[in-house]
Order: sequence, then C-alpha cells, then structure tokens
Amino acid sequence: MCAASFHKISITDTTLRDAHQSLIATRLRTEDMLPLARAIDTIGFFSVEAWGGATFDSSIRYLADDPWERLRSLKGELRHTPVQMLLRGQNLVGYRHYPDDVVERFVAAAATNGVDIFRVFDALNDIRNMRKSMEEAKNVGAHLQGTICYTTSPAHTIDTFIEMGRELYALGSDSICIKDMAGLIMPAAARDLVSGLKAELDIPVCLHSHSTSGVAPMSYQAAVDAGVDILDTAMSPFALGTSQPPTESVIASLIGTPRDTGLDLVALREVRNICMQIREKYQALVSPISERVDSDVLLYQLPGGMISNLVSQLKEQDALNRLDDVLREIPKVREDLGYPPLVTPTSQIVGTQAVLNVLIGGERYKNVSTEVKDYVRGLYGRPPAPIPDEIRTAIIGSDEVITCRPADLLEPAYEKMKQQAESAGLVRKEEDVLTYILYPAIAPSFLKGERKPEEIPKRLPTPPAPAAYPASMEVEVDGEIFSVRIVSVEGSAVGAAVMPPGGRERIPRGDIEGGIKSNIQGMVLKVLVRRGAEVKKGDPLIILEAMKMENPIHSPRDGKVADIFVDVGDVVQNGDVLVVVD
Repeated sequence: MCAASFHKISITDTTLRDAHQSLIATRLRTEDMLPLARAIDTIGFFSVEAWGGATFDSSIRYLADDPWERLRSLKGELRHTPVQMLLRGQNLVGYRHYPDDVVERFVAAAATNGVDIFRVFDALNDIRNMRKSMEEAKNVGAHLQGTICYTTSPAHTIDTFIEMGRELYALGSDSICIKDMAGLIMPAAARDLVSGLKAELDIPVCLHSHSTSGVAPMSYQAAVDAGVDILDTAMSPFALGTSQPPTESVIASLIGTPRDTGLDLVALREVRNICMQIREKYQALVSPISERVDSDVLLYQLPGGMISNLVSQLKEQDALNRLDDVLREIPKVREDLGYPPLVTPTSQIVGTQAVLNVLIGGERYKNVSTEVKDYVRGLYGRPPAPIPDEIRTAIIGSDEVITCRPADLLEPAYEKMKQQAESAGLVRKEEDVLTYILYPAIAPSFLKGERKPEEIPKRLPTPPAPAAYPASMEVEVDGEIFSVRIVSVEGSAVGAAVMPPGGRERIPRGDIEGGIKSNIQGMVLKVLVRRGAEVKKGDPLIILEAMKMENPIHSPRDGKVADIFVDVGDVVQNGDVLVVVD
C-alpha cells in the first residue's frame, strides 16, 4: 500500500445535487435545501455538491425557482463548507456549446455568487471542450477539479484515462475526479485507475460513482486501498439505487482504519433526520425503477440522473411500457455514434434518439433530433471512436464533418443576446442575461414570472381497477376531433395529467387530408414556415422540444402549406395535426 493510502479520506456529499437528480428527477426545491445545508455545514465535508448539472434547467423549467438565488442562499448557509458545482465544459449547464465570451461570464458569475470548486468535464472526454472553462475557473481563483468521464468500450482503457489525467494536471487541475456516472467501474478497474493516477500526479484524486449496478461500495473500498483521496457519497435517505453510496455507511466503514475520515456519525444523525423528512415530502416522485439495483446498467450504461428522467419522459409520452425496448436500443445507438460516455448531454442525445427509434415506426433514424445531427457533424467534439460511414450518411447525408474545436466556430454572443433580453424586458439582474442565453426557449416565460411551480404529487390511495373509467377519450366538436384526458370521476383520481397551456382548443386530431401529425409529445419551439409557402419533401416545418432535445417535423411531400394549427409555446400531443401541406 502506497504512503498516500494512509491519509484520511475526505468526503464530498452530493445530496443537494446529484442525489436528488438521480432519484427524483432534480425536483428538490430551494426552500427544502436550506435547512439541510445549515445542518450539513457543521459536519466537515471536503465539499458539498450543490449546484450545476441539471439543477439549473429544472429550477426554471419545473420549479419557477431562480438558480442564481438558490446558489446565493446555499452559500449563505454553507459558511464553512466549500460549494461545488458540476460544469459541463463548453456546455456550461446547457446541452450545447456556448461561445467563449459566455463561458467567461458564466464562470465569473458562478464564482461571485458562491461556487468554490468547479468540477469540469466534457461528455466526450475531449479536452479541447474543457480548456476554456478550466482557464476561467483558475482565473477566478477557484479550486479546479479536472474530470475523467469513466466508461467501458473498445475505445476506452485504463491507459487512455491515465493519459487524460496527465493532460488535466498540465492544465492546472487542483484535483482529479474519476466520474463514473453509470456505476460501471469494477473494483479491479478502480484500483488500477486510482493507483495509476496517484503514481503519476501529486494532487488529490476523487472517485464518483453510482450504486445502480450494486458494485459501487466494493469499488469504493478498492479505491480506498489504492490511495484515493476523496469519495462522493449521499446521505442515506437519498443514497443507493441510481444515487451514490451512503455517506454514513462509508464513514462508518473507515472508522478505526488508517483511512478514517474523522467525521462524527452522531452529528450526521441530525442531517439524516432532516433528509428523512424531505424524502417523505417527495416520496411520490421516487420511481421504484430508480431505487432498485439493476445489473442491466452494465449493458446499457445509462447514468443515474438520466434513468429517472427517462422514466419521467416516457411517462409524458404515455410509453412507459416501452422502457425495456428503449434500454435495449441505447447500446446500439451508442455504438453507432462512436461509443460516447453516457453523461449529459450525450446521455440525453443517445437516450432521446433511442426513444425516437423505438416509438416512431419504420427504420431506425427515420426521425433524428437536431442534437444527433450536430453530434455526427462534430459540433459536440471528437467521438471516442469513428462513426461508421453508413450511420453518418443515414443521419447527415453528405454534410461536412468539422475537425476543429467546435467553439471556434461560434461568434461572441453575450452582448447581442443581452440587448435582446433587455429589449424584451427580461433583465432585472445581470445573471438573468446568462439564464436567457442558456435557455432561450423557456427563460422568457420564467423571467417574466409566467411559469408556475409544478405541484409535488401526494401519494394517493390505490385507485379502482383501470377498467372502471377510461383514462382518455376523443370527442367531436363542430367537426373537429379533440383528445380529452380524464383526470377524475366523482372525486376519484384517474390520472395526474394537466391540460397543456395555450392553443389546445385549436389543434385538431384525427385524419385531415394533407395533415402532418406530431409523432411525439412536446412543446413547439419554432414554426419554420408560413401559410402559402412552397416546401419540398424533407424540409423542416416545425421544431418540437421533447425530452430536452430539438425534434424537427419534416414535410413528407412537395407542396404548399395550406394551414398551420400551432404557435410557438404550444404543447402538443402525439397525433396532433400541426400543419397541412397540399
């Protein structure tokens, strides 16, 4: 055992970020975080992961909760514990690359509002996409944790990960994180990778894993024996399943050993009790699929946070019964796309395309999201392995594939979009500009105060047999057919569906001559044509945002646009008629 292995283990607690992202689709609200943060601050953790990842998106999309105010409030409670965020390299907290001037502004604002440690990663392990955010983290005087996204494939080896660790060290990393987002790392691999990095580098090494496959606690012990310095854990009420191993259990397992954390289990009981109360409040959001050990993750490699979100997304499409089909499709899509590690945004890119391949009939890649096309064009970076020619042609035809750093193609955007946001009356504080830039589709309604927080569902008594009431029906009004979802009958709950806002009364269903239907549930992001326009077969007509990805609806024929039934912001269902092309 090397000398470093006798240093005490430090703990990064993930309850306030990755744990609830993994188990309850990132729905934990700031009001419930603050008393927990106050208690956590007394423990002596190395850091608390409390921001970044999907928390920014979910805050404005679902909770009407300002992520910048959340960060400031959490920093006010975490006075003795560093606040850590997960930063997606050039993607920041979004799903695409942003120009360098936006990266500069975002990192500076995050540090000013309370981030002490930036864990920076790139979904493809393409360091070109990490350089700018790493430089800015150093410029603001923060702790920079360079990150290796761990995965298994023919394109990934222990040696390639160690070489990446050397590059991250050369770029000024203060520590290195092995980010095992899907719980794939086996004990032997954890031992070899940790010991290999420790032999090469004189900075702390952290291991982050998930309990999805049930292997993580064993891999943590192997990492401890190999000299790891920091472990990521979650408080027990929000641990295990697709989340991290339990904080209390890991600390207890090391008591009396040379790697003893020195943290007080008795003091942790108060934190645990607060977590238990929070868990009870959000219990209805915890999917049994996210809680259980699932060794199939070793096959489909989906990270914990994406599993709970995938379940939520399939429920939105009324297609949860197709989950197994989607999970079988995911490794096929991943192989087709050159074995990207499955972490945001590539997990969403691969997962959403797998959903489209399964839910939309016909050949695979019949409907391709904008993000998959951009990925194949090289706009997300360099895939770990080459994309087969036949797959590339099926997705982008003869389009050019770029070889430069993707952000080199982006023009500065901050000042231009700041003017747009100010002209629209969206800016009350400087950070609102960044919110608008990151999420231009949903930020305007959030910044105007129009978005309402979704209700935390309550556990309901077991409903009557499904056959007692119809879940939905179609009704005809003045010759138009509308789909109506039944919410309750004489006070008995049948479903928790809410009629989508705006435009539903004018969106027809059924067969209309020349009608082009939505093939998925989503929000209208863009209407690309106008009435009377001539279109060619294959032209994009409508862009739907579904499962956080852009999904174009193409014209199946040459013709003229005779009618358009939707506007930007409308929520449409599978089968709704969007456009008529004669």
